[in-house]
Amino acid sequence: MDVNKDTTQTWHGAQMDFSRDMSYGDYLALDNILTAQHPRSPNHNEMLFIIQHQTSELWMKLMLHELHAVRTLIHDGDLPPAFKMLARVARIMDQLVHAWDVLATMTPPEYTAIRPFLGNSSGFQSCQYREIEFILGNKNAALLDVHRKTPDVYARLDTTLRAPSIYDEAIALMARHGFPIDADRLAPDWTLATSSNESVKAAWLSVYQAPSAHWALYELAEKLVDLETAFRYWRFRHVTTVERIIGFKTGTGGTAGVSYLRKMLDVVLFPELFALRTAL
Repeated sequence: MDVNKDTTQTWHGAQMDFSRDMSYGDYLALDNILTAQHPRSPNHNEMLFIIQHQTSELWMKLMLHELHAVRTLIHDGDLPPAFKMLARVARIMDQLVHAWDVLATMTPPEYTAIRPFLGNSSGFQSCQYREIEFILGNKNAALLDVHRKTPDVYARLDTTLRAPSIYDEAIALMARHGFPIDADRLAPDWTLATSSNESVKAAWLSVYQAPSAHWALYELAEKLVDLETAFRYWRFRHVTTVERIIGFKTGTGGTAGVSYLRKMLDVVLFPELFALRTAL
């Protein structure tokens, strides 16, 4: 008996022959994923830089998958599954926060060695990050111009820009529950960033003052607060990592770098949900 042949047919009951069956690598298309890293410099550390950003884009793809579903569910008034998805997105943002710890192991000289090979490419050009901001309400039509090179991406972002955000759908849901919301807030220019509205603040305040009477909306509000809190951590970790690695140099995409990112820390996605805390 050929002992080696016999032992390779099985290993603790595991299937060993995948000549006719789908394998783990087939299912995940690992040949495509693991060969998608193409360093342009001779520097050892560029692989870290590439994988950091590629994995972030994969997580953002999942976030968008969840966020688009959340928007539909809130529109339909089906909140329980939306809560689960919002919690998942917040945990994805936690993953992205900790991912900066890995990139932070890159020192300024190591980054300087690869920077000339990056050209004008920059995370500022991430279409998925832009779509996340749009669907969460931080809209800016001028930023669409960055994506004119890719018509399908431009069209998708333009659609998201012109549609209600998740927060807009939450406010519309409150109106359907009988809360008095200003008419112009229920039908604004969807291409503009979210701005604070007193009728919305009053409605959320009523929810928080009587949570047992409005439990679903109360839970929705807290899920949104969790989401924005996680997003703020993500932004903060981004700016501190960039400052650690490049200081106050101009970004590769032409932005002001750290000073630009610090301005983004002041953006509030769901303004009334944070403002009402003072009144409680």
